[in-house]
Amino acid sequence: MLLNAVWVRLLFYFLALLVVFKVSAQVDISSELLTKIQNQYGQEAVTRVEQWQVLMLKVKNLPEQEKLIQVNDFFNQHIKFIDDIYLWNAKDYWATPLESLTKGAGDCEDYSIAKYFTLKEVGVSEEKMRITYVKALKLNQAHMVLTYFSTARAVPIVLDNLIADIKPATQRTDLLPVYSFNGSGLWLAKSRGSGKKVGESEKLNMWADLKERMLLF
Repeated sequence: MLLNAVWVRLLFYFLALLVVFKVSAQVDISSELLTKIQNQYGQEAVTRVEQWQVLMLKVKNLPEQEKLIQVNDFFNQHIKFIDDIYLWNAKDYWATPLESLTKGAGDCEDYSIAKYFTLKEVGVSEEKMRITYVKALKLNQAHMVLTYFSTARAVPIVLDNLIADIKPATQRTDLLPVYSFNGSGLWLAKSRGSGKKVGESEKLNMWADLKERMLLF
């Protein structure tokens, strides 16, 4: 019963987070914003943000598989895992890619969100990507990854912060899929495949602040 309650809570978060994926991920970082980041977070934060901009320019015209590799590597290397309670003094906090980079830290949700929006920005269709909640069996806890489908019927590959390599879901027997979502819907996981769609994107007022952060910071 306790485990079921956890997944119900996570399902609520999926529905709430759908609103975020309606926000444009266009990146327009002004010198004024870089100065603000410098003053608040220091030069290392500025460097990470500038490297992010360079990454997006570099991979924009590369084959899709290469985009996946480079974006996955970038965030796994530049973001340090820290729980929300220590990083944001909150039990649960959904950070924008820019917030994660300025902090240089985040949890599994933040890695997945940053990879999703960056790949979307460089031309990967959101229809090919899903933020996927799984149970990490070895850790015995809920976890989030980004999954990518080359075609609608393809076995997805998994972009994860727990391991460096991108592997097909069939090779990630340590992960048990539960739900997945992107900007157009919510799916109930079915084994290691795409699953059954169980809902549409919907707006929730509680995530209005996150929408604003995606647009303004």
